[in-house]
Amino acid sequence: MCGIAGFLDLRNHALDLSTARAQLRAMTDAIRHRGPDGEGAWIDGPVALGHRRLSIVDLSPTGAQPMVSASGQLVLTFNGEIYNHRDLRARLEKAGIGLRGTSDTEVLLEAMACWGVERALSEAAGMFAFALWDTVARRLTLARDRMGEKPLYYGRLGNRFVFASELKAIRTLPDFADQIDPQALSQLMHWAHIQAPMTIHPQIRKLRAGEMLHIGPQAPPAAPVRYWRIEDAVQAGLARPFSGTLDQAADELHALLSRAVGEQMQADVPVGAFLSGGVDSSLVVALMQRQSARTVKTFSIGFGEAEFDESDDARRVAQHLGTEHIEMRAAPAQALDVIPQLPAMFDEPFADASQIPTFLVAALARQQVTVSLSGDGGDELFGGYRKYAVGSRLANLPGRNALGSLLGSAPAQVAGSVIGTVPGLRTRFDRLRLDRLAHMLRATPAELATRLSDNCPPPYRVLASAAERAPATFAFAPDLPALPSAPYGVVAALVDLLGYLPDDVLTKVDRASMRVSLESRAPLLDHRIAEWAQSLPWSMRGADGNEKRVMRQLLYRLVPQPLVDRPKMGFSVPIARWLRNELRPWGESLLAEPRATRDGVLDIGRVRQIWNEHQQARSDRSALLWSVLMFLAWRSTT
Repeated sequence: MCGIAGFLDLRNHALDLSTARAQLRAMTDAIRHRGPDGEGAWIDGPVALGHRRLSIVDLSPTGAQPMVSASGQLVLTFNGEIYNHRDLRARLEKAGIGLRGTSDTEVLLEAMACWGVERALSEAAGMFAFALWDTVARRLTLARDRMGEKPLYYGRLGNRFVFASELKAIRTLPDFADQIDPQALSQLMHWAHIQAPMTIHPQIRKLRAGEMLHIGPQAPPAAPVRYWRIEDAVQAGLARPFSGTLDQAADELHALLSRAVGEQMQADVPVGAFLSGGVDSSLVVALMQRQSARTVKTFSIGFGEAEFDESDDARRVAQHLGTEHIEMRAAPAQALDVIPQLPAMFDEPFADASQIPTFLVAALARQQVTVSLSGDGGDELFGGYRKYAVGSRLANLPGRNALGSLLGSAPAQVAGSVIGTVPGLRTRFDRLRLDRLAHMLRATPAELATRLSDNCPPPYRVLASAAERAPATFAFAPDLPALPSAPYGVVAALVDLLGYLPDDVLTKVDRASMRVSLESRAPLLDHRIAEWAQSLPWSMRGADGNEKRVMRQLLYRLVPQPLVDRPKMGFSVPIARWLRNELRPWGESLLAEPRATRDGVLDIGRVRQIWNEHQQARSDRSALLWSVLMFLAWRSTT
């Protein structure tokens, strides 16, 4: 795992070596935490490639980067891991390609030299972001892995095309303009993250998962192209669904996940695993322990608040599997101490509050290991979120469009009486909730999936009018295929696979783990598992609230059922309570500072009104307020 950075003169002018070295060094120094074990630079003609190394596979100098191919034609700066590099190596050697070292980076580089970039990527299984310079074609290629585990930012600054693993590296350049993109900020308020290709800065973009971009000097950068699409896997799965039994599906998952876990355990440094005690991490750890020649080290974080504490469950699973379990029970003060680090850690505003325990468990693991496997991806691939069941009930209500129209226009008392007759909706509704429910009932399945996750519905709008004219929309909406016969859960999961997974979950894990120079790997996100999962009928994934059915079926074989069948807890902290207590002075100080109105994008009066409502416990608006405060805290550092 590493950090990469660089730039290309779009006029094809040769770079001034002294200036280029200094600027490239500033970029790579800014992301030193991603690779504290070494650094490298390669400058030639119009291009400069930089690298920070976290040594995982091939710790010798033959694994150093930027790396030049044996022919001298290609130069690569690479962040990530190619998990099937041993298989690819054998194929290259069979074809007569000699390799100098044992690194997966060299395997990928020579595969691209031998087969071409597109074919090499189609054959590789892994997580990555890289920049490849072709000295003959005079072309720079950027690419990001299929599921979006590794980040890659890019943009045009004057006559240069620039790129880096994190925004902070690009901000070191003298021609960077510190501007705010209102539409990106709107996304942050609605969904707590900013979706690719947008970033908080209008002139900088980030590659989406499965995208590639070609840039050549004396030509404007082309639009990114997607070399792999999860939508294609969804449509293929619907066209050719898995036809076996649940036990047969569990057998196939066992084989696929065992291979992925085995490949991802390969490293020349110590490897462990995060263990929450939930289905996803328990399954990964169980398969790790079965394949490991030594006791696996597992890590978990506990909290004093019972509703946020999974440590007992993790401990029981670890005891059954026989792992060496390392646990930290975090006091509120320890979690709160993380908050000042978040703006620099996440580089652009990010407001998923589980960022705090994610960093704590990553820091705990880094004391013992350099690589840690996780269960990320199980919820999105195998129907693990409760919201899928909630959305399914709404999407399948008879006459839901007519009911939505009625709720949106009828007096609250009348509308509430109507709702009381609908099974599954018997609850108290004020006017706000009625309007939101009406909005959802009139939505398409994809729109419903987005609205269920919206932290900023009317009238809780907190952006100034100028910013509100740039409404929050899902950047990937044009890519959503028409799936008229698909169950609601399939559509909702696809929405999460395109947006929430790469732009929230994987962003959180990458920044938190790399802040402490820890490589996090996610076996469930092996693209071969992701593609196979789309062929499973929804009844084997998350139908009727029976979340992750096939995963549970497999885990029952490895862990006693009482340790598997427990309520889903999630992985977060009590932000709502903290904002009323421990974090109240911090929040009020941010809202009171002149910088709160610095960019003219927040309606501070409206924000303070919502803040006061939250302090008086009239409503829980902690998710929205956390987005506002994370933006202000981030802005105070720029």
